[in-house]
Amino acid sequence: MANASIRVLVVEDHERYREFMSSLLQNSLRFRVISQVANGAEAVPIAKNLRPDLILLDIGLPGLNGIEVARRILQLCPGSKILFVSQESSEDVVKEALNTGALGYVLKGDVGSDLLPAMNSVLLGKKFMSRAVRRELEASTIKK
Repeated sequence: MANASIRVLVVEDHERYREFMSSLLQNSLRFRVISQVANGAEAVPIAKNLRPDLILLDIGLPGLNGIEVARRILQLCPGSKILFVSQESSEDVVKEALNTGALGYVLKGDVGSDLLPAMNSVLLGKKFMSRAVRRELEASTIKK
C-alpha cells in the first residue's frame, strides 16, 4: 500500500513548524512526506527531481518567496498540486497565491483542523481555503 501513497513535499523555513506538519502526516497511510525543504530556491529543483503529488508551501521563504516558487514549480511539474500554508491572510497575498494555479490556502493557525481536509480537496482538484481566509475575502468583496 505504500506505493499507492500520496507523495508530499513540505516547503517551510521554520524547522519546528515543518516538523509539525510532517508529523501530522506520519500517522496517515495515505500521505508520505518525501522531502522537507527550508528554502524557496531549493524547493524548485527538488520538486523537479522528485515530482511530488502535493506540495505544502509557505509564502515567506528565504531565497525565493512561495508565490514565485509555486509559479516555477507548476511550470516544471504541472501534475503537482500546491497547497499554501501561511500565516499571511491579506486579500492581496491570498489572491496572488491562488492566481499561481495553487488550489488551496490554509492559515497556519488552522493547520490542526484544516490541513488534511485541504489536502484531500486539492488532490481532487477542488479549491480549499481556511474559514478565516474565506471570511476575509468575503468581507473585502462586500466593502467594494
